[in-house]
Amino acid sequence: MVRPKNRRAEYSLAAILLVPNLALLFWFTYRPLVESLRLSLYRWDLISPSKLWVGLENYTEWWRDPVGRKTVVNTVIFSVVTVAGSAIGGLLFAFAFLKPRRGSVAARSALFSPYLIPGSAVGIVWYFIFDPRFGLLAAGLRQIGVRSPNWYNHPGWAMVMVCFVYIWKQLGYVCVLFMAGLQAIPPELFEAASLDGAGWWSRLRNIALPSLRSTSSFVLATTFIASMQAFDVISVMTQGGPLDGTRTMSFQIFDEAFVRFRVGRASAIAAVLFFMLLVVTLVQVRILDRKDDRS
Repeated sequence: MVRPKNRRAEYSLAAILLVPNLALLFWFTYRPLVESLRLSLYRWDLISPSKLWVGLENYTEWWRDPVGRKTVVNTVIFSVVTVAGSAIGGLLFAFAFLKPRRGSVAARSALFSPYLIPGSAVGIVWYFIFDPRFGLLAAGLRQIGVRSPNWYNHPGWAMVMVCFVYIWKQLGYVCVLFMAGLQAIPPELFEAASLDGAGWWSRLRNIALPSLRSTSSFVLATTFIASMQAFDVISVMTQGGPLDGTRTMSFQIFDEAFVRFRVGRASAIAAVLFFMLLVVTLVQVRILDRKDDRS
């Protein structure tokens, strides 16, 4: 039995350890969030000492703007494509790397290294690779008699381009998570399935996927949150163009706040993005809890 004096000492120690961290969390995370929600109700140009109260006008004006609605659609398309592409590609690479082979360590390192590179640097490199006249991709396509699309002047091709680059950057992160999940599966299951004549697709579908439910939910949640907030690759490669074809909500927040100096509208977009992420995260957690209860 713990004596009251010892219990008070434990509570005091817990408070000493937790209070500084909670204070920093509140100051650098929750205070800016509350301040952003407050600013969304004002019209402010980031320079004027006074702010004009407008209520929900920033929200209604942004939603009535065709560019605002297009931004939401672009954000959803970009997030769905990049999350699906990185999840599927990362799972396939993880399954391929599960069995040690010659050169697999170097291949895993090469796959993971783009995730460690800043997005701005990745965007600059791929910007020149996708150049339709002098880029490495255009030169390779000319060798097989195919003309490179004009990636930077067509909204559809521009979206394909930034989605591909972002998936390439995220593949290593997703692969590492799925590899950790696959290594937790008893190898005897794969060996028994191989002896029964099951191919790689059958082993992946019937053994790996059911065992990776928790890992898959975590991967989908984290990659979706990251893709909804993607900014650097889009900013460097397309700056939201052409014709707002790659303008996402994160990029529009920056554009409204620091280019057009409409801080209130930028805060309103940030609030909408926050609640979208909150709803998606809660839905994914709910689905994961149901799967755990069934299992």
